[in-house]
Amino acid sequence: MYWTLLPSCLHNVHSSLKKIEQMSTEEAVQILKDAIEEHDHDVNIPHQDFELWKELVAAEGSHGNHSLPEFRSGSGAGSGSRSGSVDFDEKGHPVKVSAFSKTSDEFSSDGEHAIYDWDLQVRLEAVLIAYWSPYPEVRSVTDPFDDPTVYCETIRVYILGIVWTAIGAVINQFFTERQPSISLAMSCVQVFLYPCGVLLEWILPKWKFKIWKLNVDLNPGPYNYKEQMLATIFCSVTGGSTSYVSYNILMQKSELFYGNKWADFGYQVLLILSTNFMGIGLSGIMRRFAVYPVAAVWPSILPTIKLSRALTTPSTKEKINGWSISGYKFFFIVFAASFLWFWVPDYLFVALSQFNWMTWIKPDNLNLAVVTGSFGGLGLNPITSFDWNIINYNAPLNYPFYNQTNMITGMFIGFFCILGVWYSNYKWTGYLPINSNGLFTNTGEPYSVRAVVNENSLFDNAKYQEVGPPFYTAANLVVYGAFFALYPFHFVYEFGMHSKQMIRAFKSMLSLFKNWRSSTYEGFNDPHSVMMRAYPEVSEIAYLVVLIISIVFAILCVKLYPAETPVWGIFFALGINFVFLIPLTTVYARTGFSFGLNVLVELIVGYAIPGNGLALAFIKALGYNIDGQAENFINDLKQGFYAKLPPRATFRVQILGIFIASFIQLAILNFQITGIKDYCYPDNKQKFTCASTRTFYSASVLWGVIGPKKVFDHLYPILRWCFLIGFLLAFPCIALKKYGPEKYLRTFEPSIIIGGMLGFAPYNLSYYLPGVYVSYAFMYYIKRKYEAWWQKYNYLLSTGLTAGVAFSSIIIFFALQYHEKDLLWWGNNVPYEGYDANMVGRLNATLQAPDGYFGPRIGHFP
Repeated sequence: MYWTLLPSCLHNVHSSLKKIEQMSTEEAVQILKDAIEEHDHDVNIPHQDFELWKELVAAEGSHGNHSLPEFRSGSGAGSGSRSGSVDFDEKGHPVKVSAFSKTSDEFSSDGEHAIYDWDLQVRLEAVLIAYWSPYPEVRSVTDPFDDPTVYCETIRVYILGIVWTAIGAVINQFFTERQPSISLAMSCVQVFLYPCGVLLEWILPKWKFKIWKLNVDLNPGPYNYKEQMLATIFCSVTGGSTSYVSYNILMQKSELFYGNKWADFGYQVLLILSTNFMGIGLSGIMRRFAVYPVAAVWPSILPTIKLSRALTTPSTKEKINGWSISGYKFFFIVFAASFLWFWVPDYLFVALSQFNWMTWIKPDNLNLAVVTGSFGGLGLNPITSFDWNIINYNAPLNYPFYNQTNMITGMFIGFFCILGVWYSNYKWTGYLPINSNGLFTNTGEPYSVRAVVNENSLFDNAKYQEVGPPFYTAANLVVYGAFFALYPFHFVYEFGMHSKQMIRAFKSMLSLFKNWRSSTYEGFNDPHSVMMRAYPEVSEIAYLVVLIISIVFAILCVKLYPAETPVWGIFFALGINFVFLIPLTTVYARTGFSFGLNVLVELIVGYAIPGNGLALAFIKALGYNIDGQAENFINDLKQGFYAKLPPRATFRVQILGIFIASFIQLAILNFQITGIKDYCYPDNKQKFTCASTRTFYSASVLWGVIGPKKVFDHLYPILRWCFLIGFLLAFPCIALKKYGPEKYLRTFEPSIIIGGMLGFAPYNLSYYLPGVYVSYAFMYYIKRKYEAWWQKYNYLLSTGLTAGVAFSSIIIFFALQYHEKDLLWWGNNVPYEGYDANMVGRLNATLQAPDGYFGPRIGHFP
């Protein structure tokens, strides 16, 4: 294991060394034994670290005691090539630490760690585990000490939070339906929060006053790390995206889809508040298994914390793997380079963005476009993009390398399945574009739901018998099959592989219901949980109140408006989310992979309320967003947990942030529907093709209006078998993971492999392949060989690149694209020439299908 910055692992170096000196080798060995048992099959523990723990334990008794090497300012420390130096300020606190950085000489020939001094190493490893974290990713962004007296919830935080939440809500809602989407990433928001916080520190008067029992200090002192993190959490409700229910509202309001005139602003307010807050009501019971456990790493949040530390913490001058640049300076250099470069693929030479160069060889070759195309094809291309907005699609600098390898494995499986379905013309897919997420008629034209529903948007059989059923493309069929397999597979696999954690989580939930006054920290004795006990918790009653209010809003929504949705559907959505709460959240916290219950809800509601696309869309929005919003809130709670923020402050800013963002998102959405020409049309010049809403709409038609009975019994009966396939597949995967060779299967995550098959329609391999290359370089090679460099710079590199793209894209769009100042030349035109950007089926229904149409015969529609 890399021991970077170890002397800072306690409040000062003296107490750090005291912990090591006071720890007996017997105690250290026992800590390692417990860690080996606790983290068996833990994909986030590096294999070489886990093997080192086992070797150290196995070597117990064969080594004599050695005295601990002396640590002193400017002197060597440790054995072998390990060295450390510490400088102190006048109070004896460390101001410079450069210790225990791993060098390439300390690896054996196969890349594993070597034992140089058993007595020292066993105690060092034990101290890291017992007093910090067993994960290098967590150690790179956290401190294992805290000062509860540091001010956090200040007026400055609320001013910054309100302003930047509003800005983020505007930008993220505006660009969410663009393909590829553009967002004001949290990294970009953080960059602006810091100077704004410093500005408020300068301009706000140093006034103190009292409002009732509350003491208010307008300007308590220097803008600090905790304020930065709390302001970041305040703004994170916009989170680089928008509310899931915006797709529902757009689908209902737009004339291109349902065109419901009655879906006014009042309906929208009730809908967005109920869906956004209902998940938060469940967050209280999720803390015990998704925030406090050590294994709940939440890799997606680590770059955010790292950037806040770099912006607010004074940088020490130290040389790491030959690099001496400060993290703060490194971030802004990367940010500037990313900002300038994005002008090239996004405006000057757009062919470099979706680099479908293989289709340029022969643009009129349909088969070439199908296999290699970036727009309408499946994206098999070794070099697919020079655009960080696409390279970063699966966050290759954030998620562990195994996430990328498992994901891309699943995508290749999906790739061959889609090709097989399309070329065999299975279920008439050969007549349709291979990778579209839309629905089509039996002549290959886009399917309109208004052609088969009455004035109340309910199924009209007479109209349906004239139009016929809608049809899925090959990619959509495979994606839905993978979804149906994933639900039973993941449920069985999670309980089979992580039964101890699951049982512990269920016991925590039961204990909460039995004794809701007990501390939520009860049973958690890791250093971070111990430090967080200094802050008052948020009462379970507060979460319950939020849940009840959101349920009331949802009931008003279906009672006051013709939403055609029964009240029991609301409680069904709540119940099914409660059932899947633990297995969905634990895998997200562990690996960064997540998926929603939207497809499962579609299926059940389609059977329960046939012929009703509106009810399906409403309950689906709840079904997806309850767990989704709960996970987002828990995500922020974990950030506060790592940063040692008062939980009640985190709760307050999140509630206020969601409330503000919801209204702003609705205002922008309503402007877009009426204010942007050809909004959501496939040929929209500004790329507002509404891919997400189109998928949402397609699902409401096929599973709501038409219904799963027709789909499973007549159109696509094979889909029903995917549930059984997923269930049965879980058992050999469990056996393989438990009893197969650990060295090769430690990072085997079959749920992510199946999840990779969901990456199509309308996206494809071209969005994921470049991220695999980047992930290998930084999350595997550099992390193993140069972990000191990786810990300091990796997450800053990720946030710098992302922030540069976000800021640059906003300027480019409003300055050059919103009013169509096109730059016409070969480099901007060539990607859209040929079949890739104008994909069609390989068969023509008019010419090659019997009677000029495919599928069931007229008069015999299912």
